[in-house]
This record gives sequence, C-alpha cells and structure tokens, in this order.
Amino acid sequence: MRPFQYARPESLEQASQLTGNADTMALAGGTNLIDLMKLQVETPQELIDINRLTMGEIADTDDGGLRIGALATNTATAAHDRVRQDYEVLARAILAGATQQLRNKATTGGNLCQRTRCYYFTNIDQPCNKRDPGSGCGAIEGIARLHGVLGTSPHCIATYPGDMAVAMAALDATVEIAGTGDRARSVPVRDFHRLPGDTPEKDNVLEPGEIITGVILPAPVSGRQIYRKVRERSSYAFALVSVAAIVDMDEGRIARADLAFGGLAHKPWHDPRLSELLVGEEPSAAVFDRAADLLLEDAQGYGENDFKIPLARRALAATLADATGVEL
Repeated sequence: MRPFQYARPESLEQASQLTGNADTMALAGGTNLIDLMKLQVETPQELIDINRLTMGEIADTDDGGLRIGALATNTATAAHDRVRQDYEVLARAILAGATQQLRNKATTGGNLCQRTRCYYFTNIDQPCNKRDPGSGCGAIEGIARLHGVLGTSPHCIATYPGDMAVAMAALDATVEIAGTGDRARSVPVRDFHRLPGDTPEKDNVLEPGEIITGVILPAPVSGRQIYRKVRERSSYAFALVSVAAIVDMDEGRIARADLAFGGLAHKPWHDPRLSELLVGEEPSAAVFDRAADLLLEDAQGYGENDFKIPLARRALAATLADATGVEL
C-alpha cells in the first residue's frame, strides 16, 4: 500500500469539496477499497473518511417507501424490520453477499460503488482497460469464468460483483446523490452503473465531488420476492448467475414480474421487455423459455464462461417456477 493523506470532514459539503480532486477517494466501510489499495490497484493520495457524517438512518418515507442512508451497514439494512417484511428480496440478497464480519462494516453507498473482482483488474502486472485504459483486456482471451455475457465490449468483459444492487434494481430503487454547493440529484439504481463501452474505467455515473447520501425504496408491492444465487460453492462466493424477482399472480396469470440479474454484465442487468412478455401469461415452461430467449438473445460467451448462458436460462426458469408455483 502506498502512503496517503487522511481527512475526516465534519459536513457533507466539506466531504464533497475534498472528493472533487481526482487524487482523493471517499472511505466508508473500506471492505473493497482497502483491499484494492493493498494491491495498488487504487492509489489515492488522500482518503476522505465520511463516517462522521450522519447518513446511517433507515426511515420510512412519506409515500410508504423506505429510505436507507448511505452509511447504513449491510447488517443493519438486512436486519431492519421493514426490509425483512416488505423488501424480502433485498434482505436475502444482502445475506447472500458476504460474511457477517463484512456485512458489519460494508455500507449501502460503498456496496453500490464496489469494483469488479476480475483477475486482470486486481493484478497490476496484467493488462486491464478498467485499471489502465488502453492496456487491453486480458480476460477476453484469458481466464473469463466469472465474466460477463451481456452488454460487454471489446474493451472489457468484467462483471459487477454485488448482490444488494441486483435486488435494488428489481425493486426499482433510486440513488440519492449530493454534490458541492446545493447540487443534488436522484438516479434510478437501474441507471446508476454503466456498461463498459469504450470507457470501462467508469463504473457508475458519479462525478468528482459527488457522494451517495441514500437509497429510496418505493412503496412495497404485492407478490412473491425471491433472490436466487448460483455460485461455485455454498459458502460465500460471487455469483455465477443471480436472479432477483418480484412476481405476483392474479387468477392464474402473471400480474407482475420485476426481474434483475447479477453475474451476467458490468452492471445489474434489468430488461423491461421481460415484464412486458410475462405479464398476462399463464406460467409454464414454454413461457419461461420465451423469457429466457429474450433475455439472452444478444448473449456472448468467451470460452470459459460459455456455460453462463444455459445456466442463466435454467436459473430464470427455476426462479419463475418457484414464484408462480409451476412444476418444471
């Protein structure tokens, strides 16, 4: 780890000003950032510790939703009564995502901003356009087992590794962002993370000086909530494929189908066409297969991760079958 300066701002405005410099980074739980600093993947000249800011509250919103502060820990969020009761898919995703020790430190904002676990990204001796733009993507013709099959580019095939954001995408949550001065904006979680394109070094839409202040969950909806995570071992591991689903039935037909996927792309993957296809249909293996065809129509494997395409098909069908009570 390289030497760095350290600051603890007392206000959000001060924190925004300090993080506006390209050589500074915000520190919350540090469960991802500190590891990357040890590997010299991240080499900030100054860390801005934002833990003194009052952004850890979880509270009801006026319209029946829930606001989760950016510094609320994953443990606090998953254990919150309203999350467990009204947003079960989120609680399940968080609990599937890491060990208890990590959940005790990891924060909502930090979890959203975590970086890929690509082998080439975390090894500074290997080519990686995300870490060193223009150096190439070693994964495309190398070790790609955990990598993306949707939304990839010739510059990057890394995946977003988190679970929490996948559930938030299914829930259609919104990220609150503050900047310097009175500047503030809200971005749907579904639009917060970026696809790699020709600038894979940009993971999300945050600009210099902007800090996540919270996440808004809309008022709960009816339906079965499921988080299915397929991984290489039953203990804590990153998803090969994950599915977050909120599915409601009405008189034997699908009345709601909000779906998001992890392990497939540079961001939590949400395709609104799936809901359009499924709503109004009687659930069946044939209908689930049509949904998978639509989801995976542009999927591309890179050798080692070719298996993810049929795996995603099976994971989607199993999740929909569970949610609708259909036996496959």
